[in-house]
Amino acid sequence: MSKVSRRAALGTIGVGALAVAGYQLRGEAESLPKRPAASTGKNPVARENRSAGSQEWRIGQDGTRAADDKDIQIQGYASATSVSRGEAIGFHLSARRAQECTVAIYRVGHYGGDGARRLLTSDPVRVEPRNRPVPDPETGLIACDWPVTWTLDVPNAWISGMYLAVFTSGDGFRSCTPFVVRETERRSDLLMVLPFTTYQAYNIWPFDGRTGKNLYKGYTDEGEIGGNEVRAFRVSFDRPYVNAGTPRWFEMDTATARWAEEAGYDITYASSVDLHEGRIDPGAYTAVIFSGHDEYWSKEMRDCAEDAVAAGTHLAFLASNNIYFHIRVEPSADGRDGRVVTCYKEAPDPEPGTAGPTDRWRKLAKKRRKAEQGLLGVQYNGILAEPVPLVVQESGHWFWKGTGLRDGDSIPDLVAVEADGFDPSMPRPADSKQTLLAASPYTDSWGRGRREHNASVCENTEGTLVFVAGTFHWPLALNDPGHLNPLVQQATRNLVEKMLEPRP
Repeated sequence: MSKVSRRAALGTIGVGALAVAGYQLRGEAESLPKRPAASTGKNPVARENRSAGSQEWRIGQDGTRAADDKDIQIQGYASATSVSRGEAIGFHLSARRAQECTVAIYRVGHYGGDGARRLLTSDPVRVEPRNRPVPDPETGLIACDWPVTWTLDVPNAWISGMYLAVFTSGDGFRSCTPFVVRETERRSDLLMVLPFTTYQAYNIWPFDGRTGKNLYKGYTDEGEIGGNEVRAFRVSFDRPYVNAGTPRWFEMDTATARWAEEAGYDITYASSVDLHEGRIDPGAYTAVIFSGHDEYWSKEMRDCAEDAVAAGTHLAFLASNNIYFHIRVEPSADGRDGRVVTCYKEAPDPEPGTAGPTDRWRKLAKKRRKAEQGLLGVQYNGILAEPVPLVVQESGHWFWKGTGLRDGDSIPDLVAVEADGFDPSMPRPADSKQTLLAASPYTDSWGRGRREHNASVCENTEGTLVFVAGTFHWPLALNDPGHLNPLVQQATRNLVEKMLEPRP
């Protein structure tokens, strides 16, 4: 446990931390918002989850088969990552042959364990084969220009949530695409942000043996998957997600949403593009939950998170490798905002702008002044070949209440895929007390030696919390059948209920 004064923090961190410190000073100059009693169990989400659920969305139901990128039996993408009630969202579809298909809309939630609720199914719509785009020779950008096949006018009666548009072809193939219905006019207790910018960074559509690219890889001339030398610098939301349409690690977000809605929390939803485009008032919520793999952040997104802390809004990052790459979110070629994610990483950025080049956050200023640990308290430190136990420390802390865990106890296989840890050479949150809730040794799979995972919670002088679980398996343990863990559920419940305590 460590405490860092503002004076000491500014002396250690330098100019790059002035943004965080400035937000805190502004927060002190203005009064923090009062937080009323939580609306758990008495809110639109709790009422919504009393409706009958459905598992019809699953591939395999009614004999359906999963679409793939080689044949594109049926695939599509949405015209936006999120939409407000009363607005329209378009779906752009392609099929391997002209035929009639349907679009069904499901809302993800608990719904008695079914996991989703079907809200409507379209009349049959005619879907034609569409051209597969060629990557831009300079940036690798792959952007479809398929016309809108079907438009959803979102009813005003629908509530905010994670939604799936499920496409089923006449010959029995199925795929989907996610989107968010937002409700920014309603001040819910919790706001859950879905990491659409990271979804797109990892999307290698079309995974067809010759064309696909993401911000990591692409195909060589021989049709093999290559690395940085053939990757894209820009990726577009104007394309389907790979194969059957669910983004990589989407299950982290669905598990969190289902757990939160089963608990009856008052929660609304947004996409990371909403943070970037300024649609989110960071002081309107008691806590903001970042549920999944949230690696790719623009300056506007980070500014919003820092403003939230300044306004007394708690932050919870339930996975790891957060705020790692700096990005730009840019318009499409025809001028539609928020349709392209740009990240040059190690390559020279031709248009860095005032926010700096699109490289790792920790490289954006001298002495690593913009390292993500300055906001989060910990940061990405390695990749695991196999899961290892999470080793508990500070077991007397309120976070572990009711778990029965003691210092040195372990939760099997909870630290997995990527891990965060505390680095004493990096910036720390100004004027905050930090508690490292776990210290889990592991060996980095890239040969970088022995590392330590840390889960962390930082509390500033106004009582505002920033929590980081530091592992991919934490959100899965909330609701995913293969990872379910009651200890993680209890600890996360402690965290949320602490955040929801009224502020006088």
